[in-house]
Amino acid sequence: MAMFDDEYFMREALRQAKLAYEADEIPIGAVVVWGTKIISRGYNQVEQLNDSTAHAEMIALTAAFNQLGSKYLPEATLYVTIEPCLMCSGALYWSKIGRVVFGATDVKNGYARITGENSPFHPKTELVHGILADECAQLMKDFFAAKR
Repeated sequence: MAMFDDEYFMREALRQAKLAYEADEIPIGAVVVWGTKIISRGYNQVEQLNDSTAHAEMIALTAAFNQLGSKYLPEATLYVTIEPCLMCSGALYWSKIGRVVFGATDVKNGYARITGENSPFHPKTELVHGILADECAQLMKDFFAAKR
């Protein structure tokens, strides 16, 4: 395994998801990478911030924009543990992010439920999915099983 490959950065996103889990938030985590450097991190903070838009991707994107002093991220990659929702996909579209890499699909709340085969991302954005999908999905299953 290469030092800085998709699995490496997805494991970093999983670390963020575990922080969300520990905070009793839906366990989704994200990191934004520029080259081989993580420039921002985020995890769901909807309950903590009492803000329905405080998704992992939104927090990581905002931090990346602030870090770079730019509203566009064409050279960056977002790694997120679960398929982005339509809101986050819209934010990713407007960011012109170069790549979006997600772990597990989300049939209930993921963008594909609404868009079907049509990609909601910028035409130049590369989409990769299924990276550590089982681990990403298991964290969600464990979280919701504990709630029942």
